[in-house]
Amino acid sequence: MEKIKNFWLVKFAPFRTSWDEIVKRGIFTMRGVRSPLARKNLSQMKIGDIVLFYHSQTQKAIVGVMEVARESYPDPTSADPKWLTCDFRPLKSLPYPVTLLEIRKNEKLRNIPLVRQPKLSVMRISGDEFKKIINDTLGND
Repeated sequence: MEKIKNFWLVKFAPFRTSWDEIVKRGIFTMRGVRSPLARKNLSQMKIGDIVLFYHSQTQKAIVGVMEVARESYPDPTSADPKWLTCDFRPLKSLPYPVTLLEIRKNEKLRNIPLVRQPKLSVMRISGDEFKKIINDTLGND
């Protein structure tokens, strides 16, 4: 029996690490997360979980899909081992970015954490929210 995967969304500034850089490298390590709730979410990620990647601060759009490649471990940018990171592997680029404005306008996505908790950098989303974002991007219903 296949394990049920969780769905997540991570936000990162493209001037720090862009989606194109992640695709070229084949790996992304999210460093510098210092929110207790984001840390909790990182600690709950499991290998194979599916993650939407969101360009924060400038573009404000979901641009790609990744998977968790390595579960949480101490963030090497902090001397305090309580701060965590995970490694992610890119799976696919979206055909076009899904903007925050589009998400806010979509009645089925109005309660997504990206809208309710805009400063949170690592958030769990539901399978239905993930499917809605992906299906809208691909033009499926």
